[in-house]
Amino acid sequence: MDTCISCKTKITNLRGTVSFKCPKCGKHEIVRCAQCRKIVSKYTCPECGFIGPN
Repeated sequence: MDTCISCKTKITNLRGTVSFKCPKCGKHEIVRCAQCRKIVSKYTCPECGFIGPN
């Protein structure tokens, strides 16, 4: 089950979620919920330490 990388909310069947590869390393799948996207909450890639959004 996927969870938001920022707030750890379970995102199954939630609208407005997004999933993408880390912009720096391209290895880890970043999953974000709509609320964290809306408030521009920071996240850290566990693979390379990249912090976004910039």
